[in-house]
Formats: sequence, structure tokens, C-alpha cells
Amino acid sequence: MKVQGVPMRSIWVESDGWSVGVIDQTRLPHAFVKVKLSTADEAGHAIRSMLVRGAPLIGATAAYGVCLAMRQDASDGALEKALTMLRATRPTAVNLHWALDGMRQVLAPLKPSERVEAAYRQAAALCDEDVAINRAIGEHALKLFQEAWDKKGRKGRLNVLTHCNAGWLATVDWGTALAPMYLAHDAGIPLHVWVDETRPRNQGAVLTAWELGQHGVPHTVIADNVGGHLMQHGEVDLCIVGTDRTTARGDVANKIGTYLKALAAKDNGVPFYVALPSPTIDWTIQDGVKEIPIEQRDGAELSDVTGRLPSGDIATVRITPPGSPAANYAFDVTPARLVTALVTERGVCPATEEGMLSLFPERRAQRSPAK
Repeated sequence: MKVQGVPMRSIWVESDGWSVGVIDQTRLPHAFVKVKLSTADEAGHAIRSMLVRGAPLIGATAAYGVCLAMRQDASDGALEKALTMLRATRPTAVNLHWALDGMRQVLAPLKPSERVEAAYRQAAALCDEDVAINRAIGEHALKLFQEAWDKKGRKGRLNVLTHCNAGWLATVDWGTALAPMYLAHDAGIPLHVWVDETRPRNQGAVLTAWELGQHGVPHTVIADNVGGHLMQHGEVDLCIVGTDRTTARGDVANKIGTYLKALAAKDNGVPFYVALPSPTIDWTIQDGVKEIPIEQRDGAELSDVTGRLPSGDIATVRITPPGSPAANYAFDVTPARLVTALVTERGVCPATEEGMLSLFPERRAQRSPAK
């Protein structure tokens, strides 16, 4: 994708050939700041502090964190220490574990002297795979957008609602739920995106709106509670969101508030799609509500907000009363019954175990017995 007309990815190896560059997403949309990561600890900090976020990008950053660790010490003990530290940074996103498992599988059998080069090669391959997956998701979902546009008689505009940020800032490039928006816009469909603000960190208002604007896609930021009202009045033609973890039967863990949007969509007959990269499927679990760990983050994310003052200065202010505690649940689980379809890099399928296995038959051996 492009920033001010310049193509770029969300993570890259710097010109020195070993340090890793990322965008400090906590500074957007008011400042576009690049950060250089030089150690595994810095990569871990970038994930924990949400300089980088989004399941695919978290996985890519963790993979490069292992690379940085191997540059300092490529011993067996150092490898396990880095894997353990990085694995603990974010509990919900399964891509993190998928990426780290892949790094261990490649590096563990090698001699320490061979690990640095192999680590960078594996991390780069992981990033390239993510880009290919997201582009394919976009192409499959584009067909759903075209069908919705045809159903509308190709009149007016195609109104799409999305929650949180599932664009190129959450991946290595293209994004998941936003990939078809870019393709639809480029194909000439008069697209308009309702962008949920996505409290408490406002990833929609801050990140999705920013990157849609960079690409020239018409959009409107709305408060999180507006979506149901818009659906009741026929102002949403379809919803599409990303996912941080999806169970073997199609339950979807995504940013807090996704479940409520799915309920509203079901009640109003609005299609609710989930853009699903296969690395975010956890084939080992069935019941998302019972089995997916839900991250609880610092309450300050809820009680404090950051923005630009009329003077141009950036400031953080508290909006809740002193002494009022804040419970900050970062994700919720949308049961498969509320999902119209899953859009993967291999195609579109029902949000069921059999539907998913029809696209990924090689995974049948990994499915868990129904509980």
C-alpha cells in the first residue's frame, strides 16, 4: 500500500541488513513515525505496547524478534528464551504462536552458526506469505462486494461497515477485511465505508480512517454504537471484519464490540463476513467462548484518551472520574452461527467446521473432537 503516494509495507529490514523497521502506530494519525528495532526485547516491547498490532503483523514482528535474538546469541538456550518471551507478549492472537512455532521448527535443528541467516530467511518468507494470503482474501471478498453491488441495482453507493483495523497496518500489506475495499475502490465500485471508532484504543478512528484516506477510499467515522441504527435504516449493505483467532468450528475472536455488530447484522438481515487468513485458525479448539483466552489490558486505555489540541500539541487526558475502576476487555467472541461466511485465501466457505475443512482438507487430522 502507499503512504503519501510511496509504496511500503508495515515491517521491513533496514538498509543495514539486520535491524527491523516498523511504524509506531501509537503515533498515528497525528504523526507518521518509523521505529528501528535492534533487539528481541525491543520487538517484544513493540508488540506489548501496540506500536505494532493486528494478528498477522504481531506474528511477523515476533519472527523478526527471533532474528534479532539470534544475532546476539544463537545458542539453544537463547533461542528458547526468546521464544518464551515473545510468546508471552499477547495471549489472544494465534498468529503469534504460529509464527514462533515456525521459527523454532526451522532453527532448532540447525547449528548455532547457521541460525541467523536461516532466521532472516524464514521471517522474510513468512512476510511474503502474509502478503500473498491477504491479496487472495481481497480477491475472493471482492466477488461478494460485486454481488452486493449488483443486488443493489448498481445504484447509489455500496455501504460497508467494518470494526477495528484489519487493513495493511494490521498485516504486512493489503490487510484482510480492508483488502477487498481497496480492490473494489480501484475497480470503480462507488464504495463508502462506515468506520467504527473501536473504543477504547480507537483503532478504527485512528488507523482504519487514516489508511483509507491515504488510498482515497470514501469513509465516515462513527461511534461504536451507531452501527445497529444504520442497519435498521438500510444504510449498511454488508459488514466485514478481521479476526485474531478462529476456532475449528468457526467461532471468531476479534476486537471487543465485534459480537454486538454481528448480533445487529443478524437481526437486520445484513451479511456479516469475516476475512480469515488461515494462520489465524486454531484447529485445536472448538468453543471460542469457553476456550479462547481474552486479553484484559490496562484500564488507562479506557479512562484516558489522546488527541491533538487546538494548539497542535498532542495530549493525553482522563475522561473518567478519579477512583472509578475500568475493566478493559480487548476481544470478544462471535459465535459461528452469526457469521454469514468466512473469506479465506482459498475461497469463501460457511462458518462451520465442515465448511472450513472443505477448503483445508489437510487439517482434518488436527481437528479436535466436538465438545
